[in-house]
Amino acid sequence: MNPVETGRGLAVVTGASTGIGYELAKCAAQDGYDLVIAADEPQIQDAGVKLREFGGKVEAMQADLATPDGVRRFVAGITALGRPVDLLMANAGRGLGNGFLDEDIREVQRVVDTNISGTIALVHDIGNRMRARGQGRILFTGSIAGFVPGTFQAAYNGTKAFINSFSFALREELKDTGITVTCLMPGATDTEFFERADLLDTQVGQSKKDHPAVVAKIGYNAMMDGEGDVVSGWKNKLMSAAANVTPAGMLAKQHRKMAEPGSANN
Repeated sequence: MNPVETGRGLAVVTGASTGIGYELAKCAAQDGYDLVIAADEPQIQDAGVKLREFGGKVEAMQADLATPDGVRRFVAGITALGRPVDLLMANAGRGLGNGFLDEDIREVQRVVDTNISGTIALVHDIGNRMRARGQGRILFTGSIAGFVPGTFQAAYNGTKAFINSFSFALREELKDTGITVTCLMPGATDTEFFERADLLDTQVGQSKKDHPAVVAKIGYNAMMDGEGDVVSGWKNKLMSAAANVTPAGMLAKQHRKMAEPGSANN
């Protein structure tokens, strides 16, 4: 199958088994794109089955993008299709709660490798292909967490600060190439993130959250419109604006109240 035969563009979405990533892939499928989706869990195959109901071709790959080998295998799978990538939605991410010194350093490293190392390696490869064509759209899933020192989520918030910053820099570098770069910065979203990050006994873990389909649609539309960044939800817009004028020490203290283990019971 090639673009001439299908008449459809190709969208690549990582972290697409559930949550925001799945909903981003759904947006692209509904918009007429074929898909290549990835996640580090078997549920990616179930997501592929559901996404094929929209009529497009879907390649679902289980790949651990926290490892160089996982990125290489995923890129090789995309290359084997012989098709250019029109949309790249780099959504794969991992969280981790608790005090930094109490965390397993292997789990901390996995957060960094998933959220940063694997993401930029994938974007470097596909971004170069887009630049050679002179067109393409890239969406990063950042977070408003990147504006706040993440007490009891120190590594996670740090990685999102990197992604937020990286996306703006890359956008400026690519401004005359035909490639757009957008950063979606959601707040707390109703996904499996909080359970996986061991945050269910925290205030943020038990707070009301945004629906992933709504968040994804906001990000997808911003990408298609060529916007540089978008914060989903009016409460999150207020929080991000406040974070820009609040001293970092105060932000860190406020984050403790939300993310300290057992804070949901205080």
